[in-house]
Amino acid sequence: GSEGNHGEDVKELYYYLDSTPTHSYMKHLYKYPQAEYPYEELLKANQQRSKEEDEYELVDTGLFNDGRYFDVFTEYAKGGEDDILIKITIHNRGKEEAGISVLPTLWLRNLWSFGLINQKPAIYMGKKNKNYGQVKITHESLGGYNLYFQNPDHTLFTENETNSERIFGIPNASPFVKDAINDAVVAQQFDLFKDKNEGTKFSPVYELWIAGGGSHEIRLRLSKIALKSNPLLDEFDTIFNKRVTEADAFYNELCVEDSELKNIQRQAFAGMLWSKQYYNIDIPRWINGDPGQTTPPVSRKNGRNSEWFTLNNEDIISMPDKWEYPWYAAWDLAFHCIPL
Repeated sequence: GSEGNHGEDVKELYYYLDSTPTHSYMKHLYKYPQAEYPYEELLKANQQRSKEEDEYELVDTGLFNDGRYFDVFTEYAKGGEDDILIKITIHNRGKEEAGISVLPTLWLRNLWSFGLINQKPAIYMGKKNKNYGQVKITHESLGGYNLYFQNPDHTLFTENETNSERIFGIPNASPFVKDAINDAVVAQQFDLFKDKNEGTKFSPVYELWIAGGGSHEIRLRLSKIALKSNPLLDEFDTIFNKRVTEADAFYNELCVEDSELKNIQRQAFAGMLWSKQYYNIDIPRWINGDPGQTTPPVSRKNGRNSEWFTLNNEDIISMPDKWEYPWYAAWDLAFHCIPL
């Protein structure tokens, strides 16, 4: 294709490290360069290579030399069915102090624009506390939730609405589109958000400077429980430690004895479990478009799977290549049979 050799391959470095089958504990690693991301370099280098040559990878750019990157570990532990503890630990692997913006993001799936929900849900600021922040979520089918988080540098609300101007060249009805938070962080311009205290997408933004070899931890908690004491301190470490111990016990019984092979096997299971996702495709609606929305391209009427007129799927399935949506990547799905 236009991106050359292996142009479809992901151009980032991330690893699914751990997960139990119930998702009571999960762990993920993202390797984030401190220098400008070399997307154009990756694109041009791979365009010049044939399919017989190796792909020009992110590590080939020298971006990770001398440890000039962050290791960002994200962990989840369940305190209960509707109580999810989140821990983000950022390690500066370089020798010098470096800055990073971290924005955990909560958003509500946009069903209101497509006539698929009666009442638009909302995320809004909860009561202020000197020790932590809180937003509340109201949703007609999910009920009420609370997101607790360590006090950030900025709290940004926007709407989970498509940026029609950027995608379709059609003026936006409001500046609060889904990528408004991204644009604000990149430009470091936050004036637009100073009076907005609710929306359908929310990010607490942490502007961090981490010493060389140092680390910083951010804690959050998504829960239906209205916790009165500090939800990021009381029992937080106890719950995390218990879930890690349970995960170790589960895999010690299941996996092979060799420590290196055990680690490989455990991460293979983690990759499979992390790749589960909600999958919803209604082929007639995909082809013809949603009421009141921009008309989809005519090519959909003759494209892949266009003849599946009666297909309407809604389930959580294993999705090895999430970017393939809405196609059925059966050849990729077959690889999930290996760890199974």
